[in-house]
Amino acid sequence: MRRDIFQAIADPTRRAIIALIALQAMTPNAIADNFHTTRQAVSKHLRILTECELVKPQQQGREIYYSLEIEKMKEIDKWLDQFRKLWETRFNQLDTLLSNLKKQKHGK
Repeated sequence: MRRDIFQAIADPTRRAIIALIALQAMTPNAIADNFHTTRQAVSKHLRILTECELVKPQQQGREIYYSLEIEKMKEIDKWLDQFRKLWETRFNQLDTLLSNLKKQKHGK
């Protein structure tokens, strides 16, 4: 079964890994140093992120460096955009309501 990006980001550890490697490519050992977990557990998370194409492994000598695939993150942003528009509409409606209530209060 192929995982999708939403399954990948559902886990808080994977989200933290994404945040870490967004700044710079890192080895699994360097990533694991930032967590209270085993190197094997981090490797499992990296495998899932790689399957979902959110991270890209790159061999450099004897080390593998993982970097963020920023283009793949745009899929998440695109999905969220539909909700962003809904929230903006609702916030605008709330602003209008509060403005009207304020006018009514000061008009009396």
